[in-house]
Amino acid sequence: MTIDQMFSFGIIGAVIALLIWDRLRYDLVAMIALLAALAVGIVKPKEAFQGFSDDIVIIVGSALVVSAAVGRSGVVEAAMRPLAPRMRTVWAQVVVLTGAVTLLSAVVKNIGALAIFMPIALQIARRNGTPVSLLLMPMAFGSLLGGLMTLVGTSPNIIVSRVRAEMTGEPFAMFDFTPVGLVIAVTGVAFLAVGYRLLPQGRAAAAGPVFSIDDYTAEARLPIDSPFVGKTVADLEGFGEGEVTVAAVIREKHRRYVPSGHWVLYGNDILVLEADTQALADLVKRAGLRMMHEKELEGVENEADMAVAEGVVEPRSPLIGRSIEEVALRERHGVNLLALSRRGRPIRQRLRRVRLQPGDLVVLQGRAATLPDTLAGLGCLPLAARDLAIGRTPKRTIALAVLGVTVALVASGTVPVAIAFFGAAVAMTVLGVVTPKEAYDAIEWPILVLLGALIPVSETLRTTGGTELIASALSDAAQGLPPVGALALILMTAMAVTPFLNNAATVLVMAPIGASLAEHLGLRPDAFLMAVAVGAGCDFLTPIGHQCNTLVMGPGGYRFGDYWRLGLPLSIMVVVLGTAAIALFWPLVPR
Repeated sequence: MTIDQMFSFGIIGAVIALLIWDRLRYDLVAMIALLAALAVGIVKPKEAFQGFSDDIVIIVGSALVVSAAVGRSGVVEAAMRPLAPRMRTVWAQVVVLTGAVTLLSAVVKNIGALAIFMPIALQIARRNGTPVSLLLMPMAFGSLLGGLMTLVGTSPNIIVSRVRAEMTGEPFAMFDFTPVGLVIAVTGVAFLAVGYRLLPQGRAAAAGPVFSIDDYTAEARLPIDSPFVGKTVADLEGFGEGEVTVAAVIREKHRRYVPSGHWVLYGNDILVLEADTQALADLVKRAGLRMMHEKELEGVENEADMAVAEGVVEPRSPLIGRSIEEVALRERHGVNLLALSRRGRPIRQRLRRVRLQPGDLVVLQGRAATLPDTLAGLGCLPLAARDLAIGRTPKRTIALAVLGVTVALVASGTVPVAIAFFGAAVAMTVLGVVTPKEAYDAIEWPILVLLGALIPVSETLRTTGGTELIASALSDAAQGLPPVGALALILMTAMAVTPFLNNAATVLVMAPIGASLAEHLGLRPDAFLMAVAVGAGCDFLTPIGHQCNTLVMGPGGYRFGDYWRLGLPLSIMVVVLGTAAIALFWPLVPR
């Protein structure tokens, strides 16, 4: 092993370790890796920033803008409206919603497709009394399956296409992924239509006019004129009909006590309450409590101007890692935080000091006219049907026309993918389907930085001969296996690595290794590149391997181990069926 190979393996190994450690943002890890590669000389200065001009960065960024435009246009809601009254049974809801998300994910980024359908699913669950935990995880998995079907459905496909272009001079086309992806997606949706029964049913239930999630934590002050001054904690909990728990009492400004039932309540006590939103709202109103963070908002003249909304903090939210104090939510954004829920776990800190995480559920109060836009700006997905007509008329026809023309141009090969989707993003903005601010907000900048910084770093594996070393080791491991066995090996390896790395980072590392393994075995590389794309796009075992899984964790009331219930059999099915489909449509043996 040469010195350069040792440096390359060492830097990429450090990247993997830092991402598993999860204390640094993944885009920061990528930038540190790029600087390290420059420092040891395995990346030349003139090559350092070529990754940021790569077509991958343009395609991913543009596809996110197009996804946001399709969601804002309201075309999906309009298409689903006639079907909603007919979705009475849980089976019908799972099939229709999961199937719809899967189809949309083929042409819209999968995280965007899921975000579009989640409010619809929550509304349908509330209307029919369906446990939302039975709907959201199948939809998240469906969005991953749908992304396998086209070039732009998911980032791994775009990166794999680039690797093929470097190897053969010809990238994968828009629908080269469709035969394999369609087989996996159809079979996967069929499994989810039955497999949803493996999921927990009692974690989150529909209740009340606003969709409610169990175990919100809120802080309320007991006014001195409240009838419960001088009463006990048990009296207050009994008044809440056993649906509200007084988890703590804060007195003397900062001292926090865990009370027993016989504790006497005093005026100006701050009560830490745990309940779902409906029970919480009922108790606050009937007992005359005052929500701690319910402050006067600028521009609000009467109660009719106010609105309350529940939302889930998305992985791209600017709130992540910051507290309400640091964000200055009321001063800068004009909203109050009323309650917070974190995957059923109790909150042990004062709400204003809690650092928000992806998947947290928040109850926000603000001006009715601006609350939907404020939620979007804060990166919070509303957990109710959205009124897309607020502020301007949705432009459904324009959005559909632009998307249709873009797909047609890419499919026919008339225009390169990067130019077609860049043009679509510009057209959506110029024609008013999205505003420039919404377009910029839709772009996941950390992902683009990750790609731009890691592309030259991952290239060092190839330029130093590191991929040949790894491929040789995998070739030795595959000795005695038939070609299909080697294909399954690379697919499972990519699937196993993805939960610990971002899926884009997985493909940047694994795609050259897969191609080199194919050459070592005297097989065609196309099938192995497809296997890497499928493996990297199918993390069904954890809530952290893909943003779609993270997004549904809070609203669905899921715990870490719940993903294995449904994800393990689905992963086995993908390995078996995916390997067979790839071998069928992409012959392994050279002709």
